[in-house]
Amino acid sequence: MSFVSARSGQVSDGLELLREGDALVLAGDPARYGKPLRVDFAEGRAAHRRRFGGGRGQLIARACGLAAGVTPSVVDATAGLGRDAFVLASLGAEVLLIERVAAIHALLEDGLARAADDPEVAAIVARMHLAHGDATRELASLVAASPVAPQVIHLDPMFPHREKSALVKKEMRLFRELAGDDDDAPRLLEAALDVATHRVVVKRPRKAPPIEGRAPQHAIEGKTSRYDLYVHRSLKA
Repeated sequence: MSFVSARSGQVSDGLELLREGDALVLAGDPARYGKPLRVDFAEGRAAHRRRFGGGRGQLIARACGLAAGVTPSVVDATAGLGRDAFVLASLGAEVLLIERVAAIHALLEDGLARAADDPEVAAIVARMHLAHGDATRELASLVAASPVAPQVIHLDPMFPHREKSALVKKEMRLFRELAGDDDDAPRLLEAALDVATHRVVVKRPRKAPPIEGRAPQHAIEGKTSRYDLYVHRSLKA
């Protein structure tokens, strides 16, 4: 993989990309946004989930069709901080991460570059391919320019949350300030349905309605979230 160096600088009023040690971070007022945000695939939450997350029994793995003898390639069209993509790559899937927010893309790029030098996760992140663009408008061309076949397309669009919890969540406040709510989620779903060869998987809060438009054929529910499945054809070994 090759990576373009991410540069520091002002992102918006109150948010800035900075170098903190060897990592690029996105920082703002701690009272509003919490700790500086960084992408780390070798330590912290990612390391814990890699070691103790439950393997192919995890909800996302089941939803994306990872089963015994079946490891589809996945396009994560709403990459965010890459956590879901890392789980799928750690289970053997080739994953294309598409992120439209330039500052978040820069954090991902930096996190992948650092992880590529870590012997514990280098083989995993070698299966993660990053693209910057708007999947709602450019999904077909972004996929065509990548080495990843779009067997499964995973979507996790921003869901409108009430400003209730302390964190709504501070990390989520930061995301919403940069990206806003995903009002174009129905159009993103249609684009994904056009491009995916086997299935589209949409993550939703457990009690939320499906995305407006075509109805999902199946759903897999967890305690707090749900995956809606739109299936074109079966995934086979």
